[in-house]
Amino acid sequence: MNSTQIFIGTSQDNLSNWKIINDGVMGGVSKSSFSHNPDSSLTFKGNISLENNGGFCSVQMVFKTLILNHEKYFSLHLKGDGKKYQFRVKSHSTDDYSYCYEFQTTSDWQTIQVPFSQMQPAFRGKKLDIPNFDGSQLEQIAFLIGNKKVEFFELCIKTIKIIK
Repeated sequence: MNSTQIFIGTSQDNLSNWKIINDGVMGGVSKSSFSHNPDSSLTFKGNISLENNGGFCSVQMVFKTLILNHEKYFSLHLKGDGKKYQFRVKSHSTDDYSYCYEFQTTSDWQTIQVPFSQMQPAFRGKKLDIPNFDGSQLEQIAFLIGNKKVEFFELCIKTIKIIK
């Protein structure tokens, strides 16, 4: 099984590639942060608020274009809090829409396999009538939580790989 590492939480330098995007872009007041942990993982945590029509927090990483050949899925090694999250990708970082995959976390470390073919295009929570992610190229990955309720969340991310 061949793989390409997108993220390995082993370096403080990795944090400079990540950016928080919360519902404040739409007037909401949800708050989140991310930090590097001694166990070489990244923690994304915060509080979701529904005030001012808010309700989501996300963290994203944009990078130079990766041309993908024959890869089939993402492998996410992470530990959550029992809540649902979305893993999101963009072929082009300037696209308005993302390809999304929802997953359930546990309080244990787990590896989640995300088939490209199951990543559905969406814009602002609405599914689009265009094909699912084709896996030809990649410029952005993100994690988003937006379960339509007030809640604290914490997600630890150890590795993100692309698998052939």
